[in-house]
Amino acid sequence: MVRFKSRYLLCEVCVSNRNSLQLLEERVIHQTLRAAVNRAHGDYGSALFNIGVSVKYLNAHTGVVLIRCRKGHYRLLWSVLPLITYLENRGQKVHCFLNCLHVGGTIRTCQKFLAQYNRQQLHRMLPDCKTDAEKQEVRRAILSCSLTNVKGKEADEEESDDDDDDVDEET
Repeated sequence: MVRFKSRYLLCEVCVSNRNSLQLLEERVIHQTLRAAVNRAHGDYGSALFNIGVSVKYLNAHTGVVLIRCRKGHYRLLWSVLPLITYLENRGQKVHCFLNCLHVGGTIRTCQKFLAQYNRQQLHRMLPDCKTDAEKQEVRRAILSCSLTNVKGKEADEEESDDDDDDVDEET
């Protein structure tokens, strides 16, 4: 049996109006990605897109999207992200752009990166807080997103010889 290696692109949908994120669906992002790949890379890109690209996760509140694609073709998908300027759902256009935060070999590594990224964003928000209540709320959020059991899991991963997390090395 053959195992297909995948890459996961963790992206953030950046919009000017946060309320418009509620209009997003996985299907809309998939169709927009397909159209962008078709425009940029033609029939070859469309064929590669149809083989192994899927939207695995979408959080409409935070705008985080997790896209899975084949290991050898993730750069093709990565190259069209700047070409997307809007997402259209039910006749409404949401002007946005996709910011690629991380490329990982597993969903688990993307989740760990996202927890660390959220913690960094909260630390950046702390100096901007004006009242003590806001500061306490941000501090509470920082403590809630810290992963205490990640250290034990990282030790388990170091023992295993899994090379899926190495993005720069392609075979």
